[in-house]
Amino acid sequence: MARWLVVGANGQLGHDLMEVLPAAGHEAVGMDLPEIDITDADSVAAALDSELGPFDVVVNAAAYTAVDAAESDEATALKVNGDGPAVLAAAVAARPGMRLVQVSTDYVFDGTATEPYAEDAPMAPASAYGRTKAAGETAVLEALPDRGYVVRTAWLYGANGANFVKTMLRLADQRETLAVVDDQRGQPTWSRDLAVAIEALVSSGAPAGVYHGTSSGETTWFGFTREIFRLAGLDPERVEPTTTEAFPRPAPRPAYSVLGHERWATVGLPAIRGWDAALAEALPLIMAAEQS
Repeated sequence: MARWLVVGANGQLGHDLMEVLPAAGHEAVGMDLPEIDITDADSVAAALDSELGPFDVVVNAAAYTAVDAAESDEATALKVNGDGPAVLAAAVAARPGMRLVQVSTDYVFDGTATEPYAEDAPMAPASAYGRTKAAGETAVLEALPDRGYVVRTAWLYGANGANFVKTMLRLADQRETLAVVDDQRGQPTWSRDLAVAIEALVSSGAPAGVYHGTSSGETTWFGFTREIFRLAGLDPERVEPTTTEAFPRPAPRPAYSVLGHERWATVGLPAIRGWDAALAEALPLIMAAEQS
């Protein structure tokens, strides 16, 4: 058993961590703004040294995730996604034995690959959001070479918060047909599966470093949506393919953001299961949560 601090506990992944960790036998303390401000060293120190501690593991699930807004306000995104993890890492480094998990993203790559990105592939972010998340990764790994984990995820969805699955279900009630991008490939990942993977990774004593926390397999947003419709008892033919060019956005989207999972095998842990199997289990829970 370990005592975990989940920073960003009100978010999608944070919610699931707060359920998964106690179920695995740990003590879990959740904090979010205003209880902790990761950009403020005094706030972080107060949280880490509070009577709720001492903590064995800190998970930073807090982030500036407005990908398009970051293009015109990179300074704010960098404060949260780059400076925040740096502040957390410095605080953890000053407390012997404490470990930090930094949640990152596929956006640290440019999306031009044709095969899954390895954990040690060079970062080459093409967007402001990606640059700020890359800065956070670098800060954690430099400050905590032996106690810092970076877990990159992508296409995250879950029962809490806004996400693609909920948006598609809502639009299914509003429109007869949906045009969905079919030229971006990635790995839809259930936030609960990611929470389970993070717990298993840290509890196993696996070496610090970079791991890819995405579902196995790959699909496009179009393929993902068709499977959402099918599992929800809707006609998948209502979903029609379109291109990224048809939906211009301020921030460039990676055309190929499939992440490789080789490092899980090297530390003796299974990679996250296939995205379609996860969706089949997750969707009824998401639909029930939306109706409650």
